[in-house]
Amino acid sequence: MTDPTLLLNALILGLVEGVTEFLPISSTGHLILAGQLLGFNGEKAKVFMIAIQLAAIFAVLWEYRMRLSHVAVTLHTEPASRRLAVNLMAGFLPAAVLGFLFYKEIKGYLFNPIVVASALVIGGVLILWAERRRHVVATPTVDDLDWRRALAVGFAQALAMIPGTSRSGATIIGGLFLGLSRKAAAEFSFFLAIPTMFAATAYDLYKNWRLFDVHDVPLFMVGGVAAFVSALIAVRTLIKFVSRHDYTLFAWYRIVFGGVVLATAYFGVVDWGAGH
Repeated sequence: MTDPTLLLNALILGLVEGVTEFLPISSTGHLILAGQLLGFNGEKAKVFMIAIQLAAIFAVLWEYRMRLSHVAVTLHTEPASRRLAVNLMAGFLPAAVLGFLFYKEIKGYLFNPIVVASALVIGGVLILWAERRRHVVATPTVDDLDWRRALAVGFAQALAMIPGTSRSGATIIGGLFLGLSRKAAAEFSFFLAIPTMFAATAYDLYKNWRLFDVHDVPLFMVGGVAAFVSALIAVRTLIKFVSRHDYTLFAWYRIVFGGVVLATAYFGVVDWGAGH
């Protein structure tokens, strides 16, 4: 029988993953910090945190199921469908190549709370900069995006390999700098998450499958369901939010949260350790 404490940890981490995955505040960063506080860390915990991202992606697939099925059916007949497919491939390439080349270095040196907190603060400052500069919208909707801008957004997404940067945050900020509207930047971030996170999850599980056995199934089920439901709510909430507001609230949240972690580590209030 699975330890109830482990199931509770899986539930908490699943909720953290789902809520933070598509908001520009770094799901990986929050998972590392939450795992450290819960004492749920080590190599197996890292892979668990990657794996439950798959459940969050299924939330995006469900939310945009009509749009994605239309693209799949009309890929050979509608230019807009082909353009979205090309844009997703262009946006996916940078993270795929760099992630494959630097997988060991990223896992070995960057997955720790201090890196996360620093990246949260730096990312928050960049969001404030992006929002306070003059924002000229050249791409009102995802359908207006061309492959060059999609590739540039993909390079921005690659920065999120640094835990705490936020994959959605990097793509959204990159999109804003490249002239995407706030809604277009958010939606392209959702769509781009599908190939990126599927590939990252599959590669991580392939590299670490020996760490798991049948006794881990309840952990994945609890964490996965929690991540799916909370991610679905977060996606719908973000789209409604950015139709009326900018991303400044998320910027200040990142700066304050990251600052608290750095301050508690510096003054010894919390022993954040190395995250291993």
